[in-house]
Amino acid sequence: MSLTSALNTAQSIFNNTGTQSSVVSNNISNAGNKDYVRRQAMLTTSLNGAQVVQINRAQEDALLRQYLKTSSQDSAQQTLLGGLEDLKSIMGGNDYETSPSTYLGVFQQKLQAFRTTPGSTVAAQGAITAAQDVANSLNNASRSVQNVRANADKEIATAVDTLNTLLSQFEKANNAVKTATASGTDASGALDEREKVLKQISQIVGVSATTRENNDMVLSTPDGTILFETIPRKVTFKSQDVYTATTAGNSVYIDGVALPLGKGSTTTGQGSLQSLLQIRDEIAPNFQKQLDEIARGLVSLFKEQNTTAPPAYVPGLFTWSGGTVDTGATAVAGMASTITVSSRVITSQGGDPMRLRDGGVNATGLVLNTSGVSGYTAELDRLYTAMSADIDFDPAAGAPVGFDATTGIDSNVSIMEYATNSLGWLEQYRSNATTAAENTAAALSRSDEAYSNETGVNLDEELTLLLDIEQSYKAATKILNAVDEMLKSLLDIAS
Repeated sequence: MSLTSALNTAQSIFNNTGTQSSVVSNNISNAGNKDYVRRQAMLTTSLNGAQVVQINRAQEDALLRQYLKTSSQDSAQQTLLGGLEDLKSIMGGNDYETSPSTYLGVFQQKLQAFRTTPGSTVAAQGAITAAQDVANSLNNASRSVQNVRANADKEIATAVDTLNTLLSQFEKANNAVKTATASGTDASGALDEREKVLKQISQIVGVSATTRENNDMVLSTPDGTILFETIPRKVTFKSQDVYTATTAGNSVYIDGVALPLGKGSTTTGQGSLQSLLQIRDEIAPNFQKQLDEIARGLVSLFKEQNTTAPPAYVPGLFTWSGGTVDTGATAVAGMASTITVSSRVITSQGGDPMRLRDGGVNATGLVLNTSGVSGYTAELDRLYTAMSADIDFDPAAGAPVGFDATTGIDSNVSIMEYATNSLGWLEQYRSNATTAAENTAAALSRSDEAYSNETGVNLDEELTLLLDIEQSYKAATKILNAVDEMLKSLLDIAS
């Protein structure tokens, strides 16, 4: 080897180690950055020695696709669970102490106490107060369910705005990747940014990524709707401020195609948007329908029949804004929000609680206890027994969780059982969703770990590589020192 060749070799080593050191240092400085993918300086050898030919990015497309899928699934499941927890909190949490079922149980007990002492004004007032508590619990629950829907609607609007912003950011990053790829420059930074945005998009909506020529990327939803192709596709949604039982939520449109809502306690949705739609348009409305059915059952059970011609049923102890008694087994939307106890039995409103015993709460001319006997219990006995008798409820009320798929929760039971079953429906749905959320969280953790192991920075590996680079640098300095000694010897001989 000539001295010139040796000098060139040393110079090549210094150039290579400088580039490698820079890459390793950059890796180490980004060790805590979840959105950074490790780089590696790739060497090749030729007649002129080794040289860095490119900076490779540790890209793992298969693992990235798996991560995006589990990220979307977990985001959807956690969002669904959050909505179910909100509905549970409406009922008073773990003990459901503010649920209609709880207050119905107390009302039945107070009605029994009134039966035992029919002449007691205190017992009569206790029964009326308990009835008011039932009505108030239905009013509050109905209002809270609609608030859950309204909050979900607001979250949908926020998610849509965020998604549109992310798609715009993705366009910039994708253009930067294409430009760098076309010019042959390092595209690692742009690729990191594009992947970072892609991960955020996957939490809002399920996404499939396809890479085309020049590193261009196309995004679509799992059902094939295009999210991004050269330019972002518009995601639109019109929010509503107020929700009632009769309000239908608006759809989310991606490139003009309506986004379907998720289904089931282990939701089929991917990304938070589909689960928010599921909460707003399926779960909360189903629960509202069950509340409305409890209200309809109360109005029907406590109805009275006018003695005037033609005879007709009118609401008795429990009434509502419609002022009628529904004769069919069909839920009346919003009934739970307006059910109330008749003012004719409320003392503070000039009423007489004894009308519950004697009849004629609302019906004109109807007095069952015609002799005014204080021990009269026939009407109280009838009402108490009716609360435990089976009646027909709307078979469409409630999703098929643990019950026959065509009937939802059981539709021919007592009002006490129906109210309890409604809570059971919600709790079973929430319990199943909790289990599913634990599974999706575990799957996401495993996917994240697998992807990080392949693309993330391992400090031990980087420090070891840095030691290898240091040895290469030392070898180059030894060559340089050897050449220096040889040149000195040549100069000494020449002199």
